[in-house]
Amino acid sequence: MSKAGISLATADPPTPAAPLPRRRGIELALIVLAVLLSVFGYCAVGLARNGSVPPGAAGYGAGLGVLALVAHLAMRFRAPWADPLLLPIAVLLNGLGLVLIYRLDLETPGDRAAPTQLVWSTLGVALFIAVVLLLRDHRMLQRFTRACAASALVLLTVPILFPAVNGARIWIRVSGFSIQPGEFAKVLLAVFFAAYLAQNRAALTYAGRRVWGLQLPTGRVLGPIVAVWLVSVGVLVLERDLGTSLLFFGLFVVLLYVATGRTGWLAVGLLLASLGAVAVGRLEPHVHSRIETWLHPFASIEAGEGPNQLAQSLFAFAEGGLLGTGLGLGNSVLIGFAVKSDFILATAGEELGLAGLCAIFLLYGLLVERGYRTGLVLRDPFGRLLAVGLAAIVALQVFVIAGGVTGLIPLTGMAMPFLAQGGSSVVTNWAIVALLARLSDSARRQGDGGRPENGGAGS
Repeated sequence: MSKAGISLATADPPTPAAPLPRRRGIELALIVLAVLLSVFGYCAVGLARNGSVPPGAAGYGAGLGVLALVAHLAMRFRAPWADPLLLPIAVLLNGLGLVLIYRLDLETPGDRAAPTQLVWSTLGVALFIAVVLLLRDHRMLQRFTRACAASALVLLTVPILFPAVNGARIWIRVSGFSIQPGEFAKVLLAVFFAAYLAQNRAALTYAGRRVWGLQLPTGRVLGPIVAVWLVSVGVLVLERDLGTSLLFFGLFVVLLYVATGRTGWLAVGLLLASLGAVAVGRLEPHVHSRIETWLHPFASIEAGEGPNQLAQSLFAFAEGGLLGTGLGLGNSVLIGFAVKSDFILATAGEELGLAGLCAIFLLYGLLVERGYRTGLVLRDPFGRLLAVGLAAIVALQVFVIAGGVTGLIPLTGMAMPFLAQGGSSVVTNWAIVALLARLSDSARRQGDGGRPENGGAGS
């Protein structure tokens, strides 16, 4: 035997990387804190409005606590290495959303939304548990790439067949039951985009001609990119929904940049999105009216017609100041029919103040950061892109909604993740958190030489 062979045979085997701590105890402690904060907010509303603790406070706390505990047990059983911050953040945001909706229900006794939202939240947690328990390896989703794309297109186009609601065709309403299919489509598109870009990232990065410093891929690879842009503009035209179009196209551009590392794609994406938005903004009356309201939020006051929703939202933020008026003591209900959905952030700004808003945005920022961190740790391209895509959905949605209600960009009519009224939204966001939990479990599960065990993300 050669000296090299003897050396290799007698050498000590590499020491496996030490596994990361599971930190399920930390997760449980944070969940308890999240539930207690939600119950405290619920009691604060009752004390401010009626001078007494609401009679349903104990039931609300017990219901939210049981849901969170069952979700925690599912994580402990099937995803023990998952990021310990994901579930507590989702519980706190969902609990705060229920508190804000309950607070607004007190102003609209004929339109109570909190009980329905609690039911949808329960379904969302049930979906979270199902994903954590049944999806053992995130790479299994790659088998359903085409099915995800086809299902997403169907979900996007079906609302066109139904009457418009508040100027947009994004709802399916049958016999009092309503659902927003676009919320589910965004997760399916994230899976499709991640799988497509993971498979074609080499062609997107190195193939084709170089034009103005940008490496353009071949037409065969570039075709789906242009198709996505056209679909996003088509959604905007047919459904009159600026938010959905910006979200889908922005998601694809972000993932394209992450897959290729080419900053030029960001410039191309912004240019195409701007051209589409400007063209539709001039040709589509509903979108054009929102742009006019954004440019002149106080025009209706000057015309003697009273403040519009955006103006009332700005007044609510101004009234809140630094520390807010206190839960239950604001007047954001004057915003109108969308106060529990599109403009619920205005209630948080008025009653919790700038400090409360910063805390809420920090929660969203931390949720997005944990998603990006998971993407950095994962080794397989599909998992990396999927983690970044799911986190980008939350980031883009928060930016678009917060920018709309504060007057930074035109209103889009989307729902604030976990906070706003909307069953489709809260269920979808729980699914996003579940997928991030599964991905983070694969990323943090360390075994042989740092390789994830049990079908994790290493390959």
